[in-house]
Amino acid sequence: MGVLEDFLKANSITEIESTLPDMTGNARGKFYPTRKFLSEEEGRLPETVLVQSVTGDWASNHYDIVDARDRDMILVPDTNTLRIVPWADEPTAQVINDCFDTEGNPHPLASRTILRHVLALFEKEGLRPVIAPEMEFYLIQKNNDPDYELKPAAGRSGRRETARRSYSIDAANEFNPVIDTLYAYCEAQNLDVDTLIHESGAAQMEINFLHGDPLDLADQVFVFKRTMRETAIKHDIHATFMAKPMQNEPGSAMHIHQSLIDIKTGKNIFNDNGKYSESFYNYLGGLQKYTPNAISFFAPNVNSYRRFAPEMAAPVNMKWGVDDRTAGLRIPVSSPEAFRIENRFPGSDCNPYLAIATSLACGYLGIKEKLRPTEPSGEEAAIEIEEIELARTLEEALRLLEDCPEICNIMGQQFVDAYIGVKRTEFETFNKVISSWEREHLLLNV
Repeated sequence: MGVLEDFLKANSITEIESTLPDMTGNARGKFYPTRKFLSEEEGRLPETVLVQSVTGDWASNHYDIVDARDRDMILVPDTNTLRIVPWADEPTAQVINDCFDTEGNPHPLASRTILRHVLALFEKEGLRPVIAPEMEFYLIQKNNDPDYELKPAAGRSGRRETARRSYSIDAANEFNPVIDTLYAYCEAQNLDVDTLIHESGAAQMEINFLHGDPLDLADQVFVFKRTMRETAIKHDIHATFMAKPMQNEPGSAMHIHQSLIDIKTGKNIFNDNGKYSESFYNYLGGLQKYTPNAISFFAPNVNSYRRFAPEMAAPVNMKWGVDDRTAGLRIPVSSPEAFRIENRFPGSDCNPYLAIATSLACGYLGIKEKLRPTEPSGEEAAIEIEEIELARTLEEALRLLEDCPEICNIMGQQFVDAYIGVKRTEFETFNKVISSWEREHLLLNV
């Protein structure tokens, strides 16, 4: 507790948010007075919070996954995740916990456990993954009635955007007060944010993170999403990470740049004397082969699949290409030392721990199986984008995951069973809702 106690005293902390990511990637946990937190030998929380659906329901296989006695799990704070909570009224700290069962084993249903396991597989091979996430999101007008469509937030001028304004400085400056607060909050929490740009959609932004350790960056994305929502509320608007929040606007993604470092030499193994290495092609081949089966971790919600549509600036194919944003797997132009692969499939609504773990797992399988990718996309790639090579619904994606023992083994069969159970429950709950489109076009016409 030395590091914890020193941090809390140095920042005069009176309250602590003891958190963990649930299956959706949202924060669960407890609030503690500082004295109580320091005196408690071990934190506890029911393990069932890890496998609750986004609607607060339980899967039909719930008690096949967790103990029917609703047992506790043990929470162990990761001191590397200690941060202040800059939007709190009182001096408050936050910390992210690792989860263990009562026998002291890493809890198999915890998101951080899954990512730690994948990273351990690379470590056994003498490799250290490096990633850099890019987060897209929308600033929207407050929406208190779900029956009404979302509208972009108005900026300083009081007017909402009506045109595509990609990379517009003036369009971003419309939200300068929001951005100033966001950067202040990020700096206070030591989040390694890099650049912010205005994306293609109306009041759509993208913030990039500096490259680094996958677990650390998953933690930062987890914290950032909370931070962005709090920032927006402070300015009387909302921020949303829904994959496809508005019908006529592009979706929001969490692109993941990734490369591999040889632990002994510190060299990027994707570089072979200035050319792409065999490991690069193997890793790319793994992403091509396994992404269709693993897509539910990149697109975890019923809304996620609305993003995968032709001509909506989202990947719908398994092609790869150098500096090709029409391909699902893009290779940015860079120096050989910075050779990397950009996975453009994950939506911003994903659980960052699971999306990063899955992307790395696909590449790992490619290296172990010595897979080779297809030929790179050519100039015709943009024309070929109409061909959709992915699941179009969450239900279809879950069936593809069930049929892939390689991904199930890496993620853990118990976890995959829990994930499929929870996500099927969400799909069936969604499927009960009759939409306005059905009433408009089918009520009197069929």
